[in-house]
This record gives sequence, structure tokens and C-alpha cells, in this order.
Amino acid sequence: MTSASTALPAAPVPLRSDAGVIGLVGIAHLISHFSQLLLAPLFPWLKDAFHVSYIELGFLMTVFFVVSCAVQAASGFLVDRFGPRPILFGGLALVATAAFGWASSPNYWSMAFFSVIAGIGNGVFHPVDYTLINRKVSAPRLGHAYSVHGITGSLGWAAAPALVVPLAIAFNWRVALATAGCITIAVLALLVLNREKLALPPSAPAKPQHPSAPVEGNFDFLRIPAVWMCFAFFFFYAVVLSVVQAFAPEAARQLHDVPTAMAAACLTVYMVCSAGGTLVGGFLASDPARCERVVGAGFGLAALMALAIGFLPVPGLVVPVLFGGMGFASGLAGPSRDMLVKKSTPENSTGRVYGVVYSGLDIGQAVSPLVFGALMDHRNYQGVWLGLVIMQAVLIASAFNVRKVRRTAVPVPA
Repeated sequence: MTSASTALPAAPVPLRSDAGVIGLVGIAHLISHFSQLLLAPLFPWLKDAFHVSYIELGFLMTVFFVVSCAVQAASGFLVDRFGPRPILFGGLALVATAAFGWASSPNYWSMAFFSVIAGIGNGVFHPVDYTLINRKVSAPRLGHAYSVHGITGSLGWAAAPALVVPLAIAFNWRVALATAGCITIAVLALLVLNREKLALPPSAPAKPQHPSAPVEGNFDFLRIPAVWMCFAFFFFYAVVLSVVQAFAPEAARQLHDVPTAMAAACLTVYMVCSAGGTLVGGFLASDPARCERVVGAGFGLAALMALAIGFLPVPGLVVPVLFGGMGFASGLAGPSRDMLVKKSTPENSTGRVYGVVYSGLDIGQAVSPLVFGALMDHRNYQGVWLGLVIMQAVLIASAFNVRKVRRTAVPVPA
């Protein structure tokens, strides 16, 4: 009889099993990003329909992200308590409800109400997604899982305007939003049909490493410095992303006389190249020991290209190429960025940690327009690019600080 000490190692997880989880989680993540950009492309139609200003329309997005931030931090506890699957299904149902609610809204305040509903639904995705990936995907394929997760998010951002704008032109904005709701319902149905692949029991309470040690409390993870360093990292990452999405193309157009149509295409080029970089980055993240170096190199290259756009006399035709290079370099860092958080996450606290850490994304996206919008109003276009470079440099520093403070021991109460 084989003794426990000579037992054979566990059989490797089949690729089909991992691919099923990665694919379903990726589709759900696509819907999260898809919902974030449903309203913004329709602002010209909504402005006329409700006779409101762009500031009032922008407030709808602020409501969305503020609510999403609060829910994201709280939903991680629900994920650890009840398991990720019911929380995911609830989030998708709320996002669909919000889309249908927006489509049928009779006035501006109804739109604001359903922005709250959408923010609640959107707030569950990151804690759910990363809990499923980290606990169900085998370790050798984690880098690829993070890569697919990042790519589907970028595709969700790209898909929203590509869907709603043509439908608004061909029919009206209400049809566009109702169609988005139908797509979300279809994804929810797909996940329900494949619910067994997403089955995961709630996290068991953490066991003390020594019989005399106290059991870890629900909030003890908040005393781990690496958790807050990861939170700061994602805050600055969100600022960078928000600047690229909202202001960088117009700032580049003003600095280099880029044709309007070409300037509008810069963001699409950035997102497509970012998806390609994320795909390659999945292979780089297969070795967790080098994730900080990959993050540093990726954002370092992106910062150099941003400096070129902001301060060198580059031809207008070269600007989209530099946007593509900046997107590819940032995408390379994406999977390694997610690996940073995993390496800093205590056992049985995945949902809580990711909920708190990724709430930094929503806060960054809420704060960034206030600062960089003011620079744009004052026509300080080089200031926009300088600020972007500074934020990318802070990202590099914070990535290495995460490694420095990772796994700092939680003090044991006397």
C-alpha cells in the first residue's frame, strides 16, 4: 500500500475545465465594461430628449461609479459568505434591469435612479470574477485567465458604442438601450445554463496556523499593508485609463492638428492594441516572480510614448501609432497587475480583498475628470499629457512597493 508520503501528485486539471470557467467569467466581465459605456455615447440624444446639460449627463456617470465603488467594497464580503455564483447572477439581472429602465425613462431623474441600479449591478463583478478565477482555474493557467479577463473587458468597452450609436441613428436611443438589456439577459441565460461550471462553495473561515493563535476575523485583511498598496495602485491605474478614454485624444488633436476622424480613432486603436498586449501579457504572467518587472516595463514604455505625444513635434499621422504602442505596452502589464493582487491576498479572503482593491478603480474614474477636465478647460493640453506620464510613473513605483510590503504580518491581538 502506498503511504501518504509517497502518494502520487494530483492529476492536472483538464484544459476544457479551465477554459469553461475562463470563458464564462470573461463573458460576464465583458458585460460589466459594456454597461459602463452605454450612456456616454448617447449623450447627444439624451441631451435633446431631456433638455439637460452635459454636466447633468456626466452626473449620471458619477452616480454610477460612486455607487459601484461602494458596492464593490461590500460585495466581496457577500461573495465570501454566499459564494460567487448567486452574486454574479444578481449583478447581471440588475444591469439588465437598469438598461430596460433607462430605455423607458420618462425624465432625467428616472435615468438617475436607474444609474444607481446599474452601479449596484456593476459593483459585484470584480470580486466575483477573481474569486472564480483564483479558486477554480489551475495555477499554470492563471496568467492566461487574467489575460482573457482583461481582453473581454476591453472588448466590452469597444462593443457598447459600436452597438448603441448605430441603433440610435437607425431607430432611437430607447431601442439602443433596450437592445443592450436583451444582450445582458442573453448572457445571464447562458451562465445559468452553465451554472455547474461556476459552482463554488463559500469560503471557509480561516484556520489559525497554531492552535493557540486566534482565528482570523472578517476585517483582519484590512491590516495588511499590501492590500492598501494594491488599492492605491488601482486608483492611479483608473486615473490613467480615464484620461486616455476621455481627454487624451482631444488633447493630442489640439497639439498636433490631428484630423478629427483620426483623433476619434485613437481610442479604438488604443483599446485594440491593449487587447493584443494583454494576450501576450498572459504568457509573461505565467511566472509570478517577474510580475512587478513586467508591470514596470509595460507602464514605463507607455510613459515614454505619452511623453512623445505631449512634448515632441510628432506628425499628426504618427499620433494613432503612438496610441497603439501605448495601449499595447499597458496591455502587457495587465495580467501581471492582477497577479500582484493574487500574491497579496490571504487565503479565504479573495472576495473581500478584490472588492476593496478594485474599488480603487471606481474612485479613480470618479476623481480623474475633475482634475484633468479643468486642465482641458484651461487649454493646458501638455499638462494633460504630463499628468498622464506622472500617473504612469506612480504606477511603476506602487507596483514595486506592493512587493516590498507584501504579506506583512497581521499583528496578533494581545
